[in-house]
This record gives sequence, C-alpha cells and structure tokens, in this order.
Amino acid sequence: METYSTIHRNIREICRMEDDELRSRSAAERFGDFVTQLAGKIWFIELHMVWFGIWVVINSGLVTSVRPFDRFPYPFLTLIVSLEAIFLSLFILMSQNRASAQADRRAHLDLQINLLAEIESSKTLELLKALCEHQNLACSRDPELAELISRTKPSEILHILRSSLPADRDGEPPPLVVS
Repeated sequence: METYSTIHRNIREICRMEDDELRSRSAAERFGDFVTQLAGKIWFIELHMVWFGIWVVINSGLVTSVRPFDRFPYPFLTLIVSLEAIFLSLFILMSQNRASAQADRRAHLDLQINLLAEIESSKTLELLKALCEHQNLACSRDPELAELISRTKPSEILHILRSSLPADRDGEPPPLVVS
C-alpha cells in the first residue's frame, strides 16, 4: 500500500509543478501558446482553404455581384498571408523557446535526482560491503563492487562519452551538456 501512496504523492507533486509552470507564464506567453494551439488544429487549415478559395473566386471576377478588389496575382492576399506567416512563426518560436527552457529545467532536475540516487546507491553498497566483510563473505572482495561504491564523476563520464560517440560530418563529436 505504501507504493500506491508514494506514486500518488509523486504524481501530485509533478502536477503541482506543471500547474505552477503554467501559471507563471506571462500574458504574452499565454497568448502565444493560445495562438500556437489554435494554429495546430485541422480546422485552422480548413478555414484557410475556404478563405483562400473565396478570395480567389471573388477576385477572379467569377462572382458578378461582387466587385474584385485584389486582382491576380492577388498582392493584398500575398501581403496578408505573409504577415500571418511571420507572426505565426514568431508565436511558434516563442512557444518552442518556453517549452525548451522548461525541458532544460526538467533535465536539470532529472540530473540532480539521478546524482542523488547514485550517491544513495553507493552508500547502500558501502553498507552492504561492510556487512559482508563483517561476515567474512567472499563477495565483499569483488573488484566490481569497489568500482560501484566509488563516486560517479559526471565530468569523467562526459569525457568518455565525447571520445566514444561517433563524430558528425565535421569530425566533431556531438555536443553534450552537463550542468
């Protein structure tokens, strides 16, 4: 039953953190997320298809009751669509930047939790080794155990990763960032 409450406690904590993150957005960020969310819907594409179709039909002179106001090659439509594309791109970039910053914060949190878990595991192994030594058990002399008990040094692991990963087209290993 303890696992059940631990899981629920962790989920509530994560939900609280997500809620705090959403509430801390500025008005501009909320508006940008809203626009980005709307632009990502299928009805947004359908609306544009209908709008462009009506624009072309009206301005091609096919509707005789309406006087064309933007003759082919539709410079006013081009202006409107270009401005919309610019602003949509900016809103999407703004939302992506915020999401990227949030992902970076999550990655830093994950790293800290993983490093704490590594310290806890090493300490647990150290205590188990001491118990095995006290009982004069052969497993206490396992060379791999000594390596596992030693502290993990992220900078050494990063160096090994950089020298082991395949190089990109320029001959450089992909960048790795550890905080």
